[in-house]
Amino acid sequence: MEIFSFVFSPIKSNTYILSDSSGICIVIDCGCYNKSEFTMLTDYIDSNDLKPELLLNTHCHLDHIFGNRMFKSKYGLGTFCHPLEESNRINALQHARFFGLEMEMPPEPAGSLSDGQIVSSGSISMKVLLVPGHTKGSVAFYSENDNVVFTGDTLFAGSVGRTDMPGGNHEMLIQNIRDKLFTLSPGTVVYPGHGVSTTIEKEMATNPFFK
Repeated sequence: MEIFSFVFSPIKSNTYILSDSSGICIVIDCGCYNKSEFTMLTDYIDSNDLKPELLLNTHCHLDHIFGNRMFKSKYGLGTFCHPLEESNRINALQHARFFGLEMEMPPEPAGSLSDGQIVSSGSISMKVLLVPGHTKGSVAFYSENDNVVFTGDTLFAGSVGRTDMPGGNHEMLIQNIRDKLFTLSPGTVVYPGHGVSTTIEKEMATNPFFK
């Protein structure tokens, strides 16, 4: 698996493109805020002869779904997310106004994800880990073969997701990180929804929320 990331929108969210040797690719959290940012994404896909086959969302806060409508229009692919994220999708416009931003209504998901489900495209295969706490339906995507996990806004380098928004629960977040993420191989590389990558081992040893 090859991994490439963009940082998009005024909220600076990470969008990940995962590709295999055949050029099939998966996009996680398409956060393109405008057409210019979406062009950056599509130019990368086109210049590397990639074929998008799957769009995934770790959760449906506005900064992680800004680009879903453009992605669906261009590639005909709707996103897959946990059903408990529907309220965040529906309320995304209201949240955008709160931040002084604009967006169109995100399209309905193409399907739903569940804990333990395997999502795959080409030779890429990942396990869905339900890790509520930041939101009710937050998920992570874990590839044991590639030793990577995409954690959305659940776990960051040196921090954890905020829990002061609707559906947030700090105790639940901390417990799910311990139960679902800190039980992964210590060398697993963590690709978060914001900021730089880290490892499970490093976060277990140094993340101040687990001291």
